[in-house]
Amino acid sequence: MNKQPSLYQEIMRRQDASLVASLSRFFKTGPGGYGEGDRFLGIKVPAVREAVKQCRGNVTFGELERCIASEYHEMRLAALLSLVRMFQDARKDIELQQRCITFYLEHLQQVNNWDLVDLSCYELLGRWLLDKDRTLLYDLARDGKTIWEQRIGMVSTMQFLRHGQLDDTYAIAELYLEKPAPLHDLLQKAAGWLLREAGKRDARRLKGWLMPRRKELPRTLLRYAIEKFPAEERNLLMGK
Repeated sequence: MNKQPSLYQEIMRRQDASLVASLSRFFKTGPGGYGEGDRFLGIKVPAVREAVKQCRGNVTFGELERCIASEYHEMRLAALLSLVRMFQDARKDIELQQRCITFYLEHLQQVNNWDLVDLSCYELLGRWLLDKDRTLLYDLARDGKTIWEQRIGMVSTMQFLRHGQLDDTYAIAELYLEKPAPLHDLLQKAAGWLLREAGKRDARRLKGWLMPRRKELPRTLLRYAIEKFPAEERNLLMGK
């Protein structure tokens, strides 16, 4: 019987050198970019997901450790998506879910780009904290060592929004506003995105939160938050 390829092997066999340059540009890996120094194999997200699917149920924590420590962006993404799968499959195995969360928190240094954050945090931390104290997210949003840790604090609240719980999204947005200006563009986009999602659940609350703050809000954050508003309301809030 042939041994099933490991996650590492599945990712490596999908590499495509012709895509490396474009992915490197997209994720700003040049000098001064937010992804400076990151390296790519040339694999798009659907292909990474397919590799993860192929290995579902056969990935160990040892294999996750190997992949998430990789210099290659797609390998780290594969590790995170596999961790999400493992967490979801654990269902009522609280001990295994706790181990997944511990692994995630111990490897936040490798969750170092916006896609790695956005495709992992709310399915892991957000789901785990649905019925738990959420101080961790506030600590990350306020005091995270990197913009990625700070972004995790906000984006994790997506899971709460999906369950009709809006308070944490607004509270963490307030924490962002307390940061020294200028607020990093990727944090502005995260906050604006999540506020827009909150507005889909309660438009009146979002408008009520934005209106008295409209002159002090960073422009990118505000623009993202009001993207779905009628043109007249967008113009009013943007001061046009």
